Amino acid sequence: MTDYIDTWYRRSLVGETVYPPRAGRHEFETCVIGGGLAGLSAAHDLAACGRSVILLEARRIAWGASGRNGGFLTPGYATGLDAIERRVGREAADTLYRLSMEGVDIVRDRLAQWQVPGSHLSAGVIYATRYDSGETLRREAEVENARFGRRLQFLDRDALGARLNSTRYFQALLDPEASHFHPLNYAQALAARITGQGGTIAEESPALKVEKHAGGHLVTTPQARIAARHVVFAGGGYSDGVAPALARAFLPIATYVMLTEKLGARVHEIIRTRAAIADDRRAGDYYRLVDGDRLLWGGRITTARNADATAITASLRRQMVGTYPALADAKIELAWSGLMSYARHLMPQIGRLEEGLWYCTGFGGHGLNTTAVGGRLVAEAITGSSDRYRHFAPFGLAWAGGPIGLMAAQATYWYLQAMDWWRERR
Repeated sequence: MTDYIDTWYRRSLVGETVYPPRAGRHEFETCVIGGGLAGLSAAHDLAACGRSVILLEARRIAWGASGRNGGFLTPGYATGLDAIERRVGREAADTLYRLSMEGVDIVRDRLAQWQVPGSHLSAGVIYATRYDSGETLRREAEVENARFGRRLQFLDRDALGARLNSTRYFQALLDPEASHFHPLNYAQALAARITGQGGTIAEESPALKVEKHAGGHLVTTPQARIAARHVVFAGGGYSDGVAPALARAFLPIATYVMLTEKLGARVHEIIRTRAAIADDRRAGDYYRLVDGDRLLWGGRITTARNADATAITASLRRQMVGTYPALADAKIELAWSGLMSYARHLMPQIGRLEEGLWYCTGFGGHGLNTTAVGGRLVAEAITGSSDRYRHFAPFGLAWAGGPIGLMAAQATYWYLQAMDWWRERR
């Protein structure tokens, strides 16, 4: 049985359950392919409605990005509200933004109601800037608070300095309704709920082929053949191309996370908050305290699966020390990477390929809210209770560019990094 890679989440996993592969021929109303948080959310909502559902995972539940990310639960998307509004108009943009807020509520409510062991749910996320942008941030808070009923708080340099002892930051927005938590323990709780409600999960069960069959579809794994009326593709950066239309529509992007040794009381002298922190740069730093006095620090992206993780970890450490010089002697205990799926338009991909074939993917860079609401929208479409998935139709399966797209994405990343550097120098 495949094990999880060595991460802080793996080391602090509570109540691990193994779901053996299914052998032989089976029939279900819906077959979900992909055991990340999007697939788990879709399967959960279908099982909660009493629908017959099986979830197939090629390795382990939340083995990929869903179980090794930063753990941030925030509204919004990888692209900004202004960019969404330019594409779809004010009313549709508002609807999409409120869906991201709904995703936050779904996850937070589940964690609270289920009392997930080891969830480590903590409130608050601080979005800090590394250059003077006070008036822009004030306006952003005023607009979102008035438009969506948010409770964003503007922090000037003194208020931010009372929380973060760093000369790198100028101002920030504090979102008290955002959260951070342990995504792998949450994924295990979702899986337990699925099976507890009559659903089926099969790990070590990669989907090899999906073909039309008798008014539905036939999914073939190494051990089984699954006949289903509906199939949901919910893979991410580790998808193996079983759905070519999806494989062409996103780029697998790697991001990186490291964990410090236990830092003791000194870390609380420089980070005086339980909120998670992210800066405003594209692929900037994001970090939070775990285990009381360790820093879980993430950042950087690459388009290469085999990038030199040692060099990138050293780069992350330089970012940490550059932000907090008092941590110059802090040792890095652990580091890991993961592949996310990004669409060119930087929005989730949620929709229908054809009758009975659904997709729910492209969640890189959005935080953990969109996996929950994406799974819910697909489940609602399958059960016929809503067609809200159509709100994402303008952000479909445009070709991501293949190898050229990967090179363009890396070039864009370095361009944006250079622009961020220039803004800070100014």
